Amino acid sequence: MTTTPQRRTRQRATIAEVLAELEEFRTAQDIHDLLRRRGDSVGLATVYRNLQAMAEAGEVDVVRTPDGQASYRACGEATHAHHHHLICRVCGRTLEVEFEGVEELIAALAAQHGFTDVDHSFELHGLCAPCAAATDSPKET
Repeated sequence: MTTTPQRRTRQRATIAEVLAELEEFRTAQDIHDLLRRRGDSVGLATVYRNLQAMAEAGEVDVVRTPDGQASYRACGEATHAHHHHLICRVCGRTLEVEFEGVEELIAALAAQHGFTDVDHSFELHGLCAPCAAATDSPKET
């Protein structure tokens, strides 16, 4: 199956602008709300459709929230190289990380069990330094 390149519409450009301003993953509804607050008139269905197309094109990263919603973030890798994410579970700050040797380990594990064409993603959730410091600070009584 061949795919045709997506047309660069005003709506898609506007969505890309909002994503470029974010450091954390956001749901389509969150992005739609941000667009409305900026005064941009883009329908929610258009946001969903464009985010999906951008994800398929490798322009955005997608992770699933604990409740199963897709969350999106502009891909920080200029080459769209395979990478993983370290995500703060309090503020949502996200860093793209690479694990040396993990790709080879996964390939070996898959081969050991007779699997081919294996795909994977890692999202590591924790507390970023500012959120950890805020959590450790004494509470006022």
